[in-house]
Amino acid sequence: MTGDAFRVFGQDASGGLTAAWLVRPAAPLSAQPVVHLGSEGETGVVARDLPAFLWLLADGFGPCEAVDPLERHHPTRRDPELVATAGRFAPERQQSARAVLAEAAGEFPDFEDTIQRLCA
Repeated sequence: MTGDAFRVFGQDASGGLTAAWLVRPAAPLSAQPVVHLGSEGETGVVARDLPAFLWLLADGFGPCEAVDPLERHHPTRRDPELVATAGRFAPERQQSARAVLAEAAGEFPDFEDTIQRLCA
């Protein structure tokens, strides 16, 4: 795998990147997992696909918080506007941020190792 497997679509204030990880052959971009590559080396799959990512955001978690072990356990802070957006584009996928994170971690448990190998 190379860096070509990532389609960056966001950057946080510290320089961390959020991207779609193209690991599902022939699947559309919206069906690819969403990952965060933090500026300080923190990495993780934050959602198994774009619909799940929308619900993560709606529950008050950004990608940076989702990969930070301390932040990931803070109480949810639902944002009404983001809930409306997620409900519009992925109504059948409504779930909590904790469920989104658990689902992503369960499907891609070796992502950090994959990134380490890429950087070696």
